Amino acid sequence: MIRAALAMSRDAAHAVLDNETLTELRGLVDLTEGVLDDFAGDPLRDVELLVTGWGCPPLDAAALAAAPKLRAIVHTAGSVRAHVTEACWDRGIEVTSAAAANAVPVAEYTLAMILLSGKRVLERAREYRENRTRDDWLRDVGNYRRTVGILSASMIGRRVIELLRPHDLRILVHDPYAGDVEGAERVGLAELFARSDVVSVHTPLLPETRGLVSRSLIASMRPDAVLINTARGAVVDQDALAEATGAGRLRAILDVTDPEVLPPAHPLWDDPHVLITPHLAGSQGNEMGRLAALAVAEVARWAAGDGFAHPLHRDRMGLIA
Repeated sequence: MIRAALAMSRDAAHAVLDNETLTELRGLVDLTEGVLDDFAGDPLRDVELLVTGWGCPPLDAAALAAAPKLRAIVHTAGSVRAHVTEACWDRGIEVTSAAAANAVPVAEYTLAMILLSGKRVLERAREYRENRTRDDWLRDVGNYRRTVGILSASMIGRRVIELLRPHDLRILVHDPYAGDVEGAERVGLAELFARSDVVSVHTPLLPETRGLVSRSLIASMRPDAVLINTARGAVVDQDALAEATGAGRLRAILDVTDPEVLPPAHPLWDDPHVLITPHLAGSQGNEMGRLAALAVAEVARWAAGDGFAHPLHRDRMGLIA
């Protein structure tokens, strides 16, 4: 039977791996007792498969030297950048992650915010609570035939496009590395920002994407347009965005900021045109079960010799989070 081990923080293990999941894993592999949050000593000597999570130590050359049998890594979260090193790829270790499962709640959050912002639900609810009178019928609200721009046809970006298809919306997408995306019109970066009523950012933070949503792009957005960011705060020129929302020209929904958390006196906190949520779009609470289920399914496939359904490849690592 394949020898396997868990490598992550104890908090991550408690959040993601319930007793039912552990029982399923033990039915598939010979799972060592406990959770590894460091590789001191010789804990990986006989391990062929490593189930990792948030807080897994880096699998560098030294760690791999003490793990001569390691052939595969199943990650129970999204990004593997923190622990899958070049040494892993050099060894030829097979890698998969639960990024596809984590994309689901992020896309659901994004869909909800797109539709709510079109109806101006949050602003109107606040005004209703303050004034205790109904507003007149407004002509500047609604989602019918609004234009939504998706920045990056990433796994999450594509999922958002799928969820948007049943709605009467025009969907644009910009991604220089992607081909045609069903249900969306491919456009250039500048055109995406100039034409969209809502721009949703799904670009991973890479050296070339830092500050990608620049001051000039923000300035080109339609009056009262909405910028939604569930990716990484540093992808957006936050100062330029704060100026635009502070002037009442744009609205923003930010699940991520740079830094997280913003300083207490940052102007975005008190801006009535901005909603900030505490990086909650990704998997939380019972959504962790979806991550665990995907990881167990990948372990089952690999143990049966069928390979991973969601393999990660070295040549794509420069394009993903």
